[in-house]
Amino acid sequence: MPKVILISQFPLPYSHIGSWTTMYRNYLESDHQIDVIICEKPAGQFPDVQYEIVKKDGFSTRLSQKLTRKKFRKYTEALDRLISPNEKYIIQVVDNFGLAKAVQKYLEEKNIRRQCYLQFFYHGFAHLSNGSQNLRFYEKTDEIILLTHSSYADFKTHSNILPSRFSILSNGVDNRRFFTLAAEEKAALKGKSEFKDKKIFIWCSQDRPKKGLHLILDAWKRIYKSHKDIALLVIGCDVKEPQEGVHYLGRIPNDDLPQYYQMADVYLFSTLCLEGFGMSLIEALHCGCYCIASALGGVPEVLQHGKLGKLIENPHFINDWVLAMEEFLSDSGAKYAILAGLYTSENWNRDMNTIINEAKLNL
Repeated sequence: MPKVILISQFPLPYSHIGSWTTMYRNYLESDHQIDVIICEKPAGQFPDVQYEIVKKDGFSTRLSQKLTRKKFRKYTEALDRLISPNEKYIIQVVDNFGLAKAVQKYLEEKNIRRQCYLQFFYHGFAHLSNGSQNLRFYEKTDEIILLTHSSYADFKTHSNILPSRFSILSNGVDNRRFFTLAAEEKAALKGKSEFKDKKIFIWCSQDRPKKGLHLILDAWKRIYKSHKDIALLVIGCDVKEPQEGVHYLGRIPNDDLPQYYQMADVYLFSTLCLEGFGMSLIEALHCGCYCIASALGGVPEVLQHGKLGKLIENPHFINDWVLAMEEFLSDSGAKYAILAGLYTSENWNRDMNTIINEAKLNL
């Protein structure tokens, strides 16, 4: 039976916030099929997985790797310690193209490509360009796993040749933690905060221009003039210039996020890039938030093209955000509810096992 090896550039379990590392944690704590993890030493280890630990890079090591262009050598050396000539392997790499290419090169140089099935999990949205290097990447990767069917459609539309197999594995959250409270429970939770008499909007992401917080803050200035009974909670970034009705909560551990989503009324997902999926978006959905989101990348598919949330077709236009928030506050907007079992870690775990089992058949 082929062994499954996960090569991670992060130690697993990962102690910081990260969407795919969280999903793998949920998976590895359930009925999983990962046999070996190659990664730097984590604070703790999953009990039923073999580890092949690689050393954390110091400054001199990083400099040497940069000069010799062997940035991922420690991972391929770890792989070399594991590979037996008489066994077959499924090797998983997530998002890191450089790491995947290093693995491809290692397998070819060792003449063991035929006994290994390489899976690349891509959490972006847009296709890779049609350059010769990327075509070779497709040819040397057995399977590319995407987050949405719309991402796959983008690959098909913009790629001249796609020799890889493709699969879809949508993100999923632990709905034992992210779930909607009953109305009285929500009121009680909100009542314990300083926002008990307000409609609560929430924004949660890293503070980078492509995440669109600056547009939300501009829209907020306009809407707050006529609505004083609202509050905007900003999670994930440092305090900016003081603004009426805006409260900066800083960086909050993922385990503490559910209570903020559950207390909130509206979730604002203002991405200005081709978002692959949006983990925080489905966390908020599961917690009962009315979601207003940019119609970019995979987001329309995630919100089922408007069935699960309000899509902003022109997210770069501030007034479109103002109108969407006004629509909610006027109580004239549709009310959305997540479908039972949609985007859950349970489904993610099941679909991951299906992808692995089919890879074993192909190998």
